[in-house]
Amino acid sequence: MNTPHDSVVWLGVPAFPEAARSALADTRLRANLRKATGTIREKRLAATGELDDWEELRAAGAAIKRRVLRHLDRYLEQLEESVLRAGGTVHWAADAAEANRIVTGLVTATGEREVVKVKSMATQEIGLNEALAAAGISACETDLAELIVQLAGDRPSHILVPAIHRGRAEIRELFRRRMGDRGRPAPHGLSDDPADLAEAARLHLRDKFLRAKVAVSGANFACADTGTIGVVESEGNGRMCLTLPDTLITVMGIEKVLPSFADLEVFLQLLPRSSTGERMNPYTSMWTGPVAGDGPRSFHLVLLDNGRTATLSDPVGRQALACIRCSACLNVCPVYERTGGHAYGSVYPGPIGAVLTPQLMGVGQASSLPFASTLCGACYDACPVKIDIPEVLVHLRAAEVDAGRGVLPKPEALAMKAAAGLLGSPRRLAAAQRAVAMTGRVLARRGSIGRLPGPLARWSATRDTPAPPPESFRAWWRRTHTGTSAAEADR
Repeated sequence: MNTPHDSVVWLGVPAFPEAARSALADTRLRANLRKATGTIREKRLAATGELDDWEELRAAGAAIKRRVLRHLDRYLEQLEESVLRAGGTVHWAADAAEANRIVTGLVTATGEREVVKVKSMATQEIGLNEALAAAGISACETDLAELIVQLAGDRPSHILVPAIHRGRAEIRELFRRRMGDRGRPAPHGLSDDPADLAEAARLHLRDKFLRAKVAVSGANFACADTGTIGVVESEGNGRMCLTLPDTLITVMGIEKVLPSFADLEVFLQLLPRSSTGERMNPYTSMWTGPVAGDGPRSFHLVLLDNGRTATLSDPVGRQALACIRCSACLNVCPVYERTGGHAYGSVYPGPIGAVLTPQLMGVGQASSLPFASTLCGACYDACPVKIDIPEVLVHLRAAEVDAGRGVLPKPEALAMKAAAGLLGSPRRLAAAQRAVAMTGRVLARRGSIGRLPGPLARWSATRDTPAPPPESFRAWWRRTHTGTSAAEADR
């Protein structure tokens, strides 16, 4: 199983173009993605359309996130003070390795060899499950989709629905074959009805919940003024993880902090409508340190950097840190809908992954991701906190091109230089248009060009190339409006 525990192993291997080519050939995957993203899109539009002040809410969310990024150091220090005052313990992790050492050490100190987890992208980012396994500790994912991914030895392919790439029949067979390896087996005669699959997972996980003494969670939000941590989810598994175990360890990216508890009013409206198309999440769990006789007896908050501070230093790219992990950008992206999340080679897929992953892990390790977009802008229109993803994509593309400059120019640079010389001269452009028109008419078959010669064949291999017109637009304009002949107009 490839995981982000070693980003070099998973990230960008294979590169997006190659991975996307394989995904495009999987018709079942494309059908699953089209159906799922289409359904979520419709629900989101209906839910957001109910609010007359939806755009004002988006503006408020964006403003709060901008304030957080401007004063992140101050809010993090305030959060630490608040958590300590509430009886919790705060740990700072500069990178994935340090975060894994901290969590592994905390679990080992309890003497337990098994933990339950509520869905957390931060722990996927650092490869925590694999680090725990290396220390002889078993981690059980309790989110239904995450459980499916874990049983399959697979990788998540969506922020909200990690198993979006799998159909019901696949999940039934997976439960029947693998569930017994990790605990209570699937019921005999299990069908692929969603209710039956959910019941099988519920029975399997109930044993885990009743036995677990340690839980690991992520965090959607953390309020600096009160030290309150919040997780939103739809199944109740999070509530079980956050109340039954004796020890709770939360791993949170430092960008998840909010200035005040009152800010939740904005985000608890933005997040559910943007992610699941619901007015509110079925389960919104909040905790402020340990409370005697109610829930865990000890609480640890691990604040994870892992490239976030470096991202913060980029005035354009830092806006990606405002992401609230709603997945709205994935559900409207034409590229994601056709390739799925695995093609991005990262725990963060889709448009947000294309801008966040290169910054967290380094552009050199994810050089193809900023180009995994049509720049149509649908992601920006859907983002509840107004992250201008197309702007960041173009910014990162420029950074990748600049990083690749060397003593000898690349073929792409030579092509761009030649194009600049051609487009800078009306006479040269006209001559090139005539040559292309003549060549195109020779190559065209039935109104289109079947295959272009040389390196251009990579373009025509996946696209229909129409035959060029017999005359350029400029020539047509001059001929029809000035009476100049086509030959004269092109001079």
